[in-house]
Amino acid sequence: MTWEIPTRPDWVAAVNRGDIWPMSDAAAVPFSLDRLAGDAASRLGIRSAEVVDRLGDDVLEALSVLLPALEDEARLTVLGRWITHRFLGRLVEQRLALDRYVESDPGVLDEQIVEPWFVIGAPRTGTTILYGLLGQDDGLRAPQGWELLRPTPPPARSDDIDARLALADVELRTPQVVASGLASIHSYSGRMPKECLSAMSLALRSEEFVSRYDVPSYERWLHTTDMRPAYEMHRRVLQVLQRGAPKRRWLLKCPVHLQNLPTLLEVYPDARCSGTHRDPLSILPSVSSLIATLRSAHSDEVDAAAIGRYHVDLYATSLDRYVDHVDGRLIAPERLTDSRHVDFLVDAMSVVRGLYDHLGFELGDETAARMQTYLRDREEERGGHSYDLATFGIDADEVHRRFARYTGRFGVGPVDPVGHGAAS
Repeated sequence: MTWEIPTRPDWVAAVNRGDIWPMSDAAAVPFSLDRLAGDAASRLGIRSAEVVDRLGDDVLEALSVLLPALEDEARLTVLGRWITHRFLGRLVEQRLALDRYVESDPGVLDEQIVEPWFVIGAPRTGTTILYGLLGQDDGLRAPQGWELLRPTPPPARSDDIDARLALADVELRTPQVVASGLASIHSYSGRMPKECLSAMSLALRSEEFVSRYDVPSYERWLHTTDMRPAYEMHRRVLQVLQRGAPKRRWLLKCPVHLQNLPTLLEVYPDARCSGTHRDPLSILPSVSSLIATLRSAHSDEVDAAAIGRYHVDLYATSLDRYVDHVDGRLIAPERLTDSRHVDFLVDAMSVVRGLYDHLGFELGDETAARMQTYLRDREEERGGHSYDLATFGIDADEVHRRFARYTGRFGVGPVDPVGHGAAS
């Protein structure tokens, strides 16, 4: 089997031929710091030099790697370039807006992020449904898509939420409109709880760029650079979002935390973490299918086998390191839970109750009832997500060998039928 770009609407082909003006002209603009700063300056009514100065050395370093990679490596379509220009423009403007808000309200830096709860499993291990279940707890606050994309001013002190929600909704839904089938794999909207990776993207140090684009030079840089600025930005976003609102424990989720757990714990030393685990032969083709489909919204050239190899290397390393962290007690055992996808499929509520008990949280009857309803609704609407190992150049024997320590440590094996995605 070979992976093929999903069917696209006719209008996408028209855009990519350059038939739609001014989108084609806007897309032709090069990815450069001068252009990015100039566009932001014109919208914000400040000088380009001020934009550059305010971005700071950490962001400028990231852009010095990312922008050439987008121009020279990503092989973007006209529509892909247009989407990316808007994406980068939003990141720069929101980064500057965060800085301006802190200047106007320096007390926001005193906001305490107390015992945030992170879901940190690999993709397709049940993290999404667990995140949704835990989100039924009124004592927990999961950031919605619009909040992470446009966090200022704080929601409790804002009267423009509808406008920000609409802008975020368009941005999050656009790839789903372009790449048919993406919504059935992983849907996004402004009102849905979202992975906190988007907060890290405001530091321009984020796996989000690797997910959207084939940018190997940026990918190499990202995996060797200091991720502390990204996690400090992550905390800053949460501080702003909770400003002026009743305090609730943050509920957060993103697979990227597997690669950065020591840094996460430096920034959030009292964090609670819940790892989720599944047979890698089910994880790898599923996440590779997701990323290939997401990239197809931006490019006509998607190397499915390269994506598969990347994920084998990434998760063989990060999950092996996770075993080191668990066995070495990087995080205190009473603040960490680990659960298996197969157990979740058998009795999700039993797993959830075990998480609450282990972490010392109370699961009330009303919350449990809402979780049961959520589970029932998800079961009714769940769709299929088909994938195949060979499509993504993944060799089962290699996976068994490279992931043996991880699968042995957490008791996960070939329990899911490869070829159909279950709960994600």
